[in-house]
Amino acid sequence: MTTRSPAARDLAALAALLADETRAAFCLALLDGRAWTAGELARHARVAPSTASGHLGRLVAGGLLAEERQGRHRYVRLADARAARLVEGLLAHTGPEAAAPPRTLREAGARGAMARGRTCYDHLAGWLGTAITDAMTARGLLEREAGFALSGSGLRWFAGLGVELAAGGRRPLARGCLDWTERRPHLAGVAGAALCRHALDSGWCVRIGTERAVKVTAEGERALGDLLGIAPAALR
Repeated sequence: MTTRSPAARDLAALAALLADETRAAFCLALLDGRAWTAGELARHARVAPSTASGHLGRLVAGGLLAEERQGRHRYVRLADARAARLVEGLLAHTGPEAAAPPRTLREAGARGAMARGRTCYDHLAGWLGTAITDAMTARGLLEREAGFALSGSGLRWFAGLGVELAAGGRRPLARGCLDWTERRPHLAGVAGAALCRHALDSGWCVRIGTERAVKVTAEGERALGDLLGIAPAALR
């Protein structure tokens, strides 16, 4: 009789959680970093509420999602940054070329918007995320010789923006996250999350549509041009 290791059993159970298109669709939607109701996710995935409830129960029990209740409403979100990193990392392995061709102009537009700029859980991704990461590196704010690390200039740059970087905890200050459309890393970790939050709170970026796509505003074009030297035309 072959004895399988507990690690193999746990890995198979985790893989089984995402081996369903509806559950995968829920996790991808939740990469926007927000909490969704079960009804919103059901409509997003085009399944019945009862079907959504069963799938969400499995994802919560498996540790990929966390559940919150407010009154009569049940909200779910990705359990933590580690769960988001797992989903985005698996998506990077599929590659954009694996996606089926868009069926409508609306779908093509939505896909293009996601590629230009989106949130990856709580940090910026797509062309926008990698452009900011590259600009920070070119200006000596971000060091990438042996992984991602903020330089002294980078720490002062965040302080100059009035952005506090919470130290401590298990999450690294700066970390590279492989971008599934650009196939290059963008900035994640505490610094990536703080920069994304600042960009949204300051009106540099706004969310568009019902997906994770974000668009740079005129104010954001000026700010990113002044702070990082990114040409405004490149952000459109």
